[in-house]
Amino acid sequence: MKNKTLLFAVLILGYITTLYAQHHQTGDAYTIITNPGEHAQTQIRINWHTDLGNTQSVCTYTKCSDTDWKQAVTIKADQQLCLTFDSLYSKTASNEDFYESARFWRCTVELENLEPATEYMYRVGTDNMSEIRYFKTAPVSGTWSMGIIADIHTYSPLPKRLEAAMEMVGTLERCNGNDLDFMLHVGDVCAWGGSHSFWKTMYAEHYFAKYMWAGVNGNHDDMARGYAKQTNEYFRYVNNNPLNGYEGEEGVCYHFTYDNALFIMLNSEKMREQEGLEVAQEWVKEVITSHPAKYIIVVTHYQWFFGDSGRSAQYERWKELFDEYGVDLAIAGNNHIYVRTNALYQGSETDGTTGTVYIQTPSSDNERGVELNEWTDNTDIIKFRWSEGANTVGAILMRADNDKLHLTLYDRHGNNLDQVTVLAKR
Repeated sequence: MKNKTLLFAVLILGYITTLYAQHHQTGDAYTIITNPGEHAQTQIRINWHTDLGNTQSVCTYTKCSDTDWKQAVTIKADQQLCLTFDSLYSKTASNEDFYESARFWRCTVELENLEPATEYMYRVGTDNMSEIRYFKTAPVSGTWSMGIIADIHTYSPLPKRLEAAMEMVGTLERCNGNDLDFMLHVGDVCAWGGSHSFWKTMYAEHYFAKYMWAGVNGNHDDMARGYAKQTNEYFRYVNNNPLNGYEGEEGVCYHFTYDNALFIMLNSEKMREQEGLEVAQEWVKEVITSHPAKYIIVVTHYQWFFGDSGRSAQYERWKELFDEYGVDLAIAGNNHIYVRTNALYQGSETDGTTGTVYIQTPSSDNERGVELNEWTDNTDIIKFRWSEGANTVGAILMRADNDKLHLTLYDRHGNNLDQVTVLAKR
């Protein structure tokens, strides 16, 4: 009897120890993401969520060279009650239907006066014991790299979607020869943006802890299951992007500078109708005019061309503005087929000293690819198309310096499939 009692006590102690270790390994913060500040050389913005009982959430950060955290700085988060995701219909990882209980504090901090081209680490939460996460500030000038990925469609019952995309990020690292400087996504990273558990699962992945992520709102990110509720709040409240967008799009549409590049991030869902398009375009004109940069890069979710046939899509709506305001690179996704042009100006290909390179990402989830059909449209300006069909995984590596942006398409095996160079024009 004594032996059974002792064994039971040991088992209970082991269970308690395991719970304690798990708590102090992960902390009480979740859905943690690092986003760029308006000036990514010196500013970084961080977003996380914590349960309603936790009212003193903080962020502690320091340079990675400060291995013992002796120079660490701790700042208190701004906290906002978030009910946006609560009681929305979703799916569990075991494919069971359920209504999510998602009431939490949305916690945000903006780190300022950081040193350019410097690696930092941080922890967040009320106990400050979350997993250590990392980011690197942008250089003032020099070389840098980023990965470009889209259409992950994170969906808990089908975890291999996210697994395929994360493996693709690892492939980009290997092709780059070292770590990337940051990641850019082109939307539809969630199957249903209204399912908070999907975001929570995705942001727990290694590559979301390792890098700063910039991204745009996709149509899937904008919707709850069955289109029960569509809103940009899902994207807004799982990120902490700069609040420099136009009215109603603050933190969803935004711009930031990274070294000598100006990134302008758009919300396709707000541009379906002509009125919404015109509002967005006026904002883009104002941003470009007031933020001179060597490279101007516009990112949006909906495709420039329908990749199966080459037929024009958003290209027709934006080409005149891009010509007039000197946009160098236009990045899109959504169509699940890679499409790329050389530099175009007034509808024709140039030698690269003027005009815009249009490029759209393939899918990365190994489930949503689209077959290539007969190439019937825009054969004179589209230079390359690629898809593996229904099971496509691919992404783009971009390397930048003072003279050019060099973009390369890789498949899941690290094969170099296509490349284009964007020349500096300023």
